[in-house]
Amino acid sequence: MRVLLVEDDLSISRSLEKALSNEGFTVDAVNTGEAALFLVTRTSVDVVILDIGLPDMDGLSVLKKIREHNKSLPVILLTARDRIEDKVDGLDRGADDYLTKPFSFSELIARIEALNRRQNPKSDIDILEVHDLLLNKRSRKVTRNSVLINLQPQEYKLLEVLMENSNEVITRTMLLEKVWDLHFDPQTNIIDVHISRLRKKIDKDHKVQLLHTIRGAGYSIQFNKV
Repeated sequence: MRVLLVEDDLSISRSLEKALSNEGFTVDAVNTGEAALFLVTRTSVDVVILDIGLPDMDGLSVLKKIREHNKSLPVILLTARDRIEDKVDGLDRGADDYLTKPFSFSELIARIEALNRRQNPKSDIDILEVHDLLLNKRSRKVTRNSVLINLQPQEYKLLEVLMENSNEVITRTMLLEKVWDLHFDPQTNIIDVHISRLRKKIDKDHKVQLLHTIRGAGYSIQFNKV
């Protein structure tokens, strides 16, 4: 998921960018309304985290222009203003959610995921299951035969995409777009490396292999009875 972070406080921006990246999000961080509008109108963004207090224009003015361009793009407002009137004003102008500083990072993640589920009905399913492999979207925990599997953020995203489309063949192009947000093939072995690591973690020491390479087509998570 691609997140546009619009925050002019450098320490907050760096902290949020690092934390979001560690959770597997692709983050574009800018500190002005003009830069935010440039990206919204020229790139593919899944959610905007927008600070109201920006140096070049008010965040609510940015929100208005975003809505003129895209009425459905999820926007979460960040602000130090805690008056009910301010929150209502932001929501009335088209924001989807509102967080008052200071806030917990876990709450921000929960709000982002809730908006994503609303935008993508497929993601309403919290537990993905293929045979004895389970992925819990809320806790971001993966187990096989009840044994916890530790995954790096990109490995988790890769497995989530494959399990959301279990029994289907996912092409390399689709994985590059959905996991790495790349709309071209960089001609590297990035997919092969991550597939190899993921296969070792979920299939090693198991008689039933779930992660399959479909030669010339792509990859698939599926349970084939032995």
